[in-house]
Amino acid sequence: MPSRRVERRLAAILAADVAGYSRLVSADEEGTLRQFAGHLREVIEPAVDEHGGRVFKTTGDGLLVEFASAVSALRCALAIQDGVTERNRPVLPDIRLEFRIGIHTADVVIEAGDIFGDGVNVAARLESMADPGGICVSARVQEDTHGRIEVGFEDLGEQRLKNIPRPVRAYRVRQDGADGDGEGRRSLPLPAKPSIAVMPFHNMSGDPEQEYFVDAISEDIVMALSRWRWFFVISRESSFTYKDRGVEPGRIGEELGVRYILEGSVRRSGQRVRVTALLLEAATGAHLWADTFDREMVDIFRLQDEITEQVVGAIEPAMLHSEGVRIARKNVGDLTAFDCFQRGMWHMNQVSEEGYHAAMTLFRQAIERDPDLALAHIGLARLLYGGVVYGWSPNGKEDLLAAYDNAHTGIRLDPRDAYGHFAASGAALFLGRHREALEEARKTIALNANFAFGHFRLGQVLVYSGRAREAIAPIERSLRYSPYDPQLGPMHRMLSLAHFHAGDLQEAVTHAEAAIRLNDVAATRLLAAALYRLGRIEEAAKAYPTELRGRLRARMGAPLPYANPADREALAEAVRLAGEAAAYAASP
Repeated sequence: MPSRRVERRLAAILAADVAGYSRLVSADEEGTLRQFAGHLREVIEPAVDEHGGRVFKTTGDGLLVEFASAVSALRCALAIQDGVTERNRPVLPDIRLEFRIGIHTADVVIEAGDIFGDGVNVAARLESMADPGGICVSARVQEDTHGRIEVGFEDLGEQRLKNIPRPVRAYRVRQDGADGDGEGRRSLPLPAKPSIAVMPFHNMSGDPEQEYFVDAISEDIVMALSRWRWFFVISRESSFTYKDRGVEPGRIGEELGVRYILEGSVRRSGQRVRVTALLLEAATGAHLWADTFDREMVDIFRLQDEITEQVVGAIEPAMLHSEGVRIARKNVGDLTAFDCFQRGMWHMNQVSEEGYHAAMTLFRQAIERDPDLALAHIGLARLLYGGVVYGWSPNGKEDLLAAYDNAHTGIRLDPRDAYGHFAASGAALFLGRHREALEEARKTIALNANFAFGHFRLGQVLVYSGRAREAIAPIERSLRYSPYDPQLGPMHRMLSLAHFHAGDLQEAVTHAEAAIRLNDVAATRLLAAALYRLGRIEEAAKAYPTELRGRLRARMGAPLPYANPADREALAEAVRLAGEAAAYAASP
């Protein structure tokens, strides 16, 4: 019986699949499958046909294609990535399908129309090395295509690929035409501070005349982020060099030396504007935060300001949380002064007694390691008066005075840091220096108009200074600027207090209930007081039962810093009467 003849031939193999396919399917199976079918039908199959390729295998999220030459395979890969990028423009960034592509040329085995051999396996392994939206090729493909196609190649060096016995030299395809080597890929080191680049937002309106408006939003966000002294923000001139280039976040992070990338799009339809923004970790492409903002196009400049406020207000807590998690993975012995500060901030934002003590140690370590780190002094100042307010400090006024001194040390070291004046305002307020607290609160906002807690502090000082009606607007602004803030509960509680003293009792109830839903138990006193003043005695009694009164009394910290004793008494009396009603209701 004659042996079966094995057909062999030299072929260029292109392997492609969808990056993050499992995550996308779990979030929206039907939508993902629909997108994949659309890319396949409108982009991939036409590109394969045009460049003389043959699809010999498909999987749920990818395909394998044979070409007669490496040049045809690479040209097809470039066409696919360009076509997919164009089709993705109207799609929200966090649900887009992006492909990775790998290409290798080798002697392969043909059997019943299928292709086998190491050549196929190498192409698949190279595909897994590519960035989303990127192309990775072997040295053989690089040699065959170099100078024949207007692309550059970045040498990634010898790679050990799974189930491939010999190392394979790999190259990343660069559509900007520049060649590079693996050693020089990270052109800039990461700074100690959290670092971010704001990419030019995409104009999705289909109207080139709207480009100025889209660019203006990106520029405003860059300027607003630059006011945060603990951020390292890439200039507009540098980030705009990536406009319309479709460069993957990992490469941007390497070339600009940043840990985070903000990208987005703007679509205008008639008098409606939709802005989508996405915060990414550059190295991994992980999505840290995303949101969509729909607005009416009434006043273009006011609209730009509002969008900037919303985006920047959401980014600051998202980055702070991410930095805290990242620093928490470091060994204590490896922490720099700035690391100690960041880890201390993470603990402080837990708003717990345990977090208070952990943050105290870290802030003091930061100052010991770098006495000129303004942020560490400011963090310590905030912690010191916060400990007194929440009843965690055994030192009372001594810690308030230390907080005041540390805040002013921070201001001396960095007078442009809004957080320094914010801390000085807080310390002055609880020391009873209301006029100074108001001046420092106003300086805070003058330095950073997008600082949500700066507006909160202004409202807080106004409430305790006897100007409750004036306090409502800045506290509402703080809630709008930072809708994801970890301290939303205290923000709603302060707004409830402002409404209580302004006589808006139903609004006081509404915001006290919002604070309680956010686990701010202290707001129950306000809820009970407002309900009692509204004449809803039974509800007030239920809101402030005897066991809860006992727990809250045990947790009481510094007395509320009212300038006018009559305001303090008005609240205390309403709380007392609600408590008496609760005690009466509980009696047999």
